[in-house]
Amino acid sequence: MKKFIVYLSVLAVAAFVVTSVGACRKKGDTIAKVTVRDTANILVPGATVILYGESTTDPIQPVDLRDTTTTNTSGIATFNFNDIYQLGQAGVAVMNIAAEKGDLYGEGIIKIEEEEENRVTVFVQP
Repeated sequence: MKKFIVYLSVLAVAAFVVTSVGACRKKGDTIAKVTVRDTANILVPGATVILYGESTTDPIQPVDLRDTTTTNTSGIATFNFNDIYQLGQAGVAVMNIAAEKGDLYGEGIIKIEEEEENRVTVFVQP
């Protein structure tokens, strides 16, 4: 009986250590960066960039994932998905991109992988 209690104690301590070590892992940043360029391959600062999800189920379900920002002086729009990604999740999202500035417009798609800086370039044209 004494051996059994010792065995259970060691097993409990081992289980605690394994779960504690896994819980200490800090989640890395999950970022999407969209570079906007025109047909002459020139960066487009001040463009409005929209990332939005689309339902892939039948029947179609509403998708609440949508974010909008403006490109910086380097023509890059940055989106942070840290609040959406949870540790242990496989992948984050595949999102549509719409970019526009004045009469210029372009579309694209970005696959957002967990704990990475995901990059894509969208070309806008009249």
